[in-house]
Amino acid sequence: MPGPADEAEEAAAAQAEGYRPLLFSIAYGMTGSVGDAEDIEQDAFVGLARTRRAGTVAADPKAYLAAAVTRLGINYLGSARVRREAYVGDWLPEPVVVAAAGTGAGPAEHAELADALSVAFLVLLEALSPAERAVFLLREVFGYGYGEVAAVTGKSAVNCRQIFARARRRLAAGGARRGVASAARRAEGEELARRFFEAAAGGDLDALLGMLAPDVVFQADGGGKAQAIAVPLHGQERVARLLAGLFRRGRALDTSVRLAWVNGQPGAVGYDAEGRVFTVFGLDLADGVVQAIHAVVNPDKLGHLGPVSDVARLPGKE
Repeated sequence: MPGPADEAEEAAAAQAEGYRPLLFSIAYGMTGSVGDAEDIEQDAFVGLARTRRAGTVAADPKAYLAAAVTRLGINYLGSARVRREAYVGDWLPEPVVVAAAGTGAGPAEHAELADALSVAFLVLLEALSPAERAVFLLREVFGYGYGEVAAVTGKSAVNCRQIFARARRRLAAGGARRGVASAARRAEGEELARRFFEAAAGGDLDALLGMLAPDVVFQADGGGKAQAIAVPLHGQERVARLLAGLFRRGRALDTSVRLAWVNGQPGAVGYDAEGRVFTVFGLDLADGVVQAIHAVVNPDKLGHLGPVSDVARLPGKE
């Protein structure tokens, strides 16, 4: 029969489980990879269990887990930067599809992703060093105090203030934008995404031009394994014509897109005739128009969403 100690252990374990969404968000913010974020999150829990078996119970499990995830993320970035230097084409983070658009779910239920970890924001974070990225995420995105950031990163509070200020200046120079969208603004964004993808699917250039910002950018990540433009494409007319051509080819291949929340922002998932994923579109919306379109077609970054299609895969790139 379970005793008080067993019950306390079970309660502590259940409480720790409740931290998983936060821990995943920190790990994903550090890595931009769904699979690696899940591995890092799990490694942190393994470490916590190890301390308990050794009789060294963490005074604050949440602080212990956040610190473990952050340090593992810093270590990950050290080797990831080497890999990304050899990456073919533009690098985009693995998309997180949290809920289908129109369901009433989505950003409100995934606050960390909805506000902070958009595709555009994660791309800008790539300009930071691993330590800068960790300090900035913990302070700016997750609301940690400087004392807490210092405890997690192993640096002094004064040093963390300096690192944060430097990171914020670098991101501001890159045009970083963050803001909490109201329910009404989210609904407006979802409606814009619906009209946008309908116009693209129908090849309506005039409608597309009306929804694209003058300096809109289209960026794609094929990783050298799928068909994708090699460099970002800029400008209303060029992007509109590219989209019309992509969706025209998609119709010939009997593909379809379904609206979705992608990294907390309106977007869509593309499927082939057999229902397999071949792309994910994320939209960066502001001032009632589409500012940027991010398309992930690298099959290695889509497996967590279900069976992956070969529709866009380059020959010989298994």
